[in-house]
Amino acid sequence: MRSSKILAGASAGVLLALSGGAQAAVVQDTFQVTANVIASCAVTAQDMDFGDFDGSAILTTTSTISVTCTDDHPYAVALDAGSAAGSTIANRLLTNGSDTLAYNLYKEVAHSNIWGDTIADDLNDLGTGLTTPVIHTVFGELPIVGNENASTGLYSSTITVTVTY
Repeated sequence: MRSSKILAGASAGVLLALSGGAQAAVVQDTFQVTANVIASCAVTAQDMDFGDFDGSAILTTTSTISVTCTDDHPYAVALDAGSAAGSTIANRLLTNGSDTLAYNLYKEVAHSNIWGDTIADDLNDLGTGLTTPVIHTVFGELPIVGNENASTGLYSSTITVTVTY
């Protein structure tokens, strides 16, 4: 009986020693985290007011278009001919009933490049991020020529700004 007690004690000691030095099993894996940034743009435009026209001087004024687009994403800004019947990109019109005033919108202060709605006359730029708008100035000109016989009254038109991105 004594030998079985010694053997049981020795076995318990061996098991205790083994259990203290046993390592836990570990397995691992990985996973990817992704996000796809898609293009996004927003646009706001200020009204343009030529003020009072008496036919004695060319009137010029400006408006601004604020475009906010995803950083480094290209976009194009187009301006249509306006809401006045008979308006074209080359000859925009303000109306007061059936009376009209000719004017136009340009990309630069020199008034040499009409801002229109085709690839050739859009304004192209790159976004600077969704918190940093890019400001584009629209230069308007209401000439004397063609407007000498205008009737009194308030003339208007609505321009649609389109941002393609």
